[in-house]
Amino acid sequence: SWGQGAWGMLGHGDLHNQWQPKKIEAFAGQRVVAVSAGGGHSLALTAGGAVWSWGYGHHGRLGHGDEQNQLQPSKIEALAGQHVVAVSAGYGHSIALTDGGGVWGWGEGGRGRLGHGDEESELLPKKIEAFAGQRVLAVSAGGAHNLALTADGAVWCWGSRREGKLGHGFVDCQLLP
Repeated sequence: SWGQGAWGMLGHGDLHNQWQPKKIEAFAGQRVVAVSAGGGHSLALTAGGAVWSWGYGHHGRLGHGDEQNQLQPSKIEALAGQHVVAVSAGYGHSIALTDGGGVWGWGEGGRGRLGHGDEESELLPKKIEAFAGQRVLAVSAGGAHNLALTADGAVWCWGSRREGKLGHGFVDCQLLP
């Protein structure tokens, strides 16, 4: 990782800026298969389906049950029983997709970006129940909205509709997918 080091968002154990790419030593001996950079925090997915987060912890976007900043990657224990296949970091929230097609959201809940039917923040990953009966294949987090693709080819969206980003033609927030 490289760039601004505030809040530990580079994962090197300090707050220093990095002008060139530097290996994140916390992942030595592990196979990382995906990463996603959000607003002051990052997520990594290992080959075994574990999710790690680091950086700015405000509103619980790191998924560790608190709002503490993490200077180095830390495994999200609340997802330990799940085999995660995709992660995506938004501006103040995070989402994950499990191999069974379940979607989990945590962090800043404003504008309905977590998909739980309210605007509450979640300090730990919480399954999005609106996808019961659906098999989700892909997810992507935006600044304050998200998209999901289901096996039937449908695209679902939720969160902030500012500037029409959800494609529904109006500007209210969508609290559920």
